[in-house]
Amino acid sequence: MKWTDVQRIAEELFDKHPEVDPSTIRFVDLHNMVVDLENFDDDHHRGGEKVLEAIQQAWIDEAS
Repeated sequence: MKWTDVQRIAEELFDKHPEVDPSTIRFVDLHNMVVDLENFDDDHHRGGEKVLEAIQQAWIDEAS
């Protein structure tokens, strides 16, 4: 899974962390959760603010 797989990342985060409210998560914590996903295989330094915003929004959508 790469940083560009925004929807898939959001789905996996939703499944792995059902207790987390994605609207309140800090980007540092979100970044760490993404790179800790089992199937994540991309450069850890490439996850910038824009991609994290997209992942967060997709996760919010998935949770609602």
